[in-house]
Formats: sequence, C-alpha cells, structure tokens
Amino acid sequence: MEPSGPAVPVLRGRSLTKTYGSGEAAVYALREVDIDIVRGEFIVLLGASGSGKSTLLNILGGLDVPTSGQVEFRGQTLTGASDEVLTRYRREHVGFVFQFYNLIPSLTVAENVALVTDIVPDPMPVDEAVDLVGLSPRKDHFPSQLSGGEQQRVAIARAIAKRPALLLCDEPTGALDYPTGKLVLEVIARINRELNTTAVVITHNAAIAGMADRVIRLADGRVASTEKPARRLTPAELSW
Repeated sequence: MEPSGPAVPVLRGRSLTKTYGSGEAAVYALREVDIDIVRGEFIVLLGASGSGKSTLLNILGGLDVPTSGQVEFRGQTLTGASDEVLTRYRREHVGFVFQFYNLIPSLTVAENVALVTDIVPDPMPVDEAVDLVGLSPRKDHFPSQLSGGEQQRVAIARAIAKRPALLLCDEPTGALDYPTGKLVLEVIARINRELNTTAVVITHNAAIAGMADRVIRLADGRVASTEKPARRLTPAELSW
C-alpha cells in the first residue's frame, strides 16, 4: 500500500490580490491571499463587512478575476483563461448560493431546480435534489408560496443539481431568522457530508464557524488567521 501524503487541493489560490483604481487612489479588496481547499472540506470564511470575503469567493468561483495572483482548479490554471473556459468552469463545477434566492417567480420549485439540468453533462434528477433539501412536498409550489428558508433551500437544490465539485455560499443565512438559518445550514452540512461536496461558506457570524473543518478569518483583505476547530459542531449545536 502506498503511503498516504497530504491531500491535494482541488482549488488553489496564490498571492490573490484585487485592487480597484490605481496609484494613490487604489483600493485593495484583497492583498496577497494564499488558500488551498481540499475535496470534501467544509470551510467558513469569517470576517467583517469589507474584509474581502465576497471578493475572494467570487474569484475562486470564476465570477471575478484577480488583479494579480493565480487560481488553479484540479491543476488547471484559471487565471487568464478565456471567457469560454471560465463559463464552463462555473457551469460544470461550481454551485453558487447567495443571500438572496434569485428564483424565477413564475416557475415552481421543481422547475426552478430543473433550469440547471440542461447545461451540465450529468445532472442530478430534479426530484432527488429537491428531496435532499427536504422540499419534496412543496415541489409544485411557486416561490411566493414559500417561506424565506424554503426559498433558500430551493436555491441550494438548484446549485447541487449540477453535482458541483464546489458549493460556494455567500451569507446564505443573512436574510433569515435564527431557527430558519439553522435549517439552511443543516442542508448545507448534509450536502457536504453525504455527497462529499466541498463547501465554502461566507459569514460575519462567528458562531457558524463552529460547524467548519477549517475557519479562515479575513481582515483588511488579508488572511488574519486559519484555525481548525477541535470538533465540527452540528447546526443544532450552534448558538448565536
């Protein structure tokens, strides 16, 4: 048997810097950030508003490009790649969940989820994705007939129906109350655990850090610290 070595990162960022403007007027959103993300990890990016969390997530997800630095996915360099390559990366490998749900009001739960199944080679059956987020009884309902937490779970089902390698979540509980937020976090944890989907969750809520394998704290566009909790908490154990 071959000796096991360190896990190879599925996603790697090196010296990621993002600036707006130039010269003395330049504003730094990110400053020389290094990050390695291993398959199956649950990572929380923690920091105050303006710390660079969303900028980092958008660069890792191919929604934005760094001013300098490099991003690699499974050994393929994404920095400087064509729009076609980045579109394929986002389409086939990344599921996004944002604070606001971006559902189409005129489509049912199942229809909203089905939107992504035509653009990837091996989609998850719609009913399976809906069931994973606990919404099978509501699959024929429209967004206006759902609570905020249910709508967020539809957004998660839509993201995972692509069978993405990466699930990137930007403040997924930011618009939700405490009990509803816990339900949404439970769904994300379940996807990470059962499908081995790598999950990266942005939050300014330090309590959520307890459910991570690794917590990366950002401040002023830099990585301020990285820590590994002694034990991953379940969402039910969180308190904020």
